[in-house]
Amino acid sequence: MGRKYLEFDKLSYSFKNATVSVWRMLGVVLRVLLVSIAFTIIGYGLVALVFSTNTEKKLEAEEARLTSLYERLSVEEQRMGDVTTGLQLKDMAIYERIFESAAPNFDPVGNLDFLFGSDSIPDRELVSYTMGKALELEYRAARVDAAFEKIFSILSEEGFVIPPMSSPLADITYPQIGAGTGEKIHPFYKTRSFHSGLDFIAPQGEPVLASADGVVTVASRSFRGQGSIVEIRHAGGYLTRYEHLSQIFVYRGQTVRKGQKIAAVGMSGQAFVPHLHYEVLSDTLYLNPINYIFASVSPEEYSNMLFMASNTLQSMD
Repeated sequence: MGRKYLEFDKLSYSFKNATVSVWRMLGVVLRVLLVSIAFTIIGYGLVALVFSTNTEKKLEAEEARLTSLYERLSVEEQRMGDVTTGLQLKDMAIYERIFESAAPNFDPVGNLDFLFGSDSIPDRELVSYTMGKALELEYRAARVDAAFEKIFSILSEEGFVIPPMSSPLADITYPQIGAGTGEKIHPFYKTRSFHSGLDFIAPQGEPVLASADGVVTVASRSFRGQGSIVEIRHAGGYLTRYEHLSQIFVYRGQTVRKGQKIAAVGMSGQAFVPHLHYEVLSDTLYLNPINYIFASVSPEEYSNMLFMASNTLQSMD
């Protein structure tokens, strides 16, 4: 039951009793409430557009700082990329000028970018290929076993002497390996000639070490093309020779130990750049020194050294 109110009748120009229901009143209140909420939201939005809270101000400042930092880092990244590219081109140009051949990849034997499309190869071909590889590996393993047996047999022979096995330079890495033994291009005459040793690229003054125990037979600064040299006689008829030295720290007849500092790297004599020319001889037979330094480096490093020594055509002396 609703409450009674007076209302004005427009037709008779008089007041009469009017009944207002509760539901009608609730509807009016609800409409007023919705309109108030709408005006409040609109008012807050307008205020937010004009005024910023402290949190918003901090976030805007942080965003501006990060944007500025990102732009500076982008410029720095581009600059570093240009510098790196320039250094790579410079290194390649220097290598080509010295060795007259294109520079190898950074890791010549580590570039194994081959993948098998196993999802598109029939199973029968995969099985056949795998079996062939397994048989090949078994054959290679048998050869390795036979080689080890031969090595152990030689080592056990009476009177056997281990040849000089240490590197003449400490902490040697494969980019320092130059031309090995064999026919190489002479740096001055530009003709092919026999290269009797292994070139180690090293800075002037780098310590040169004895590769095995022995007695110094030559310590001289009077050799022409070889420059200052040291020769060491080792047990078993082996001899090692170190050429183009800048300084000599031993004398003829002196007994030296493996790893002892005997000289310093230089470019005396007929040398193209500072380096160490290293030779290993058995009596009068020239041996390939690259075959006698594997005990000083890791297997991966030695594989790269073999690659460098065999593929570098330009010698440095």
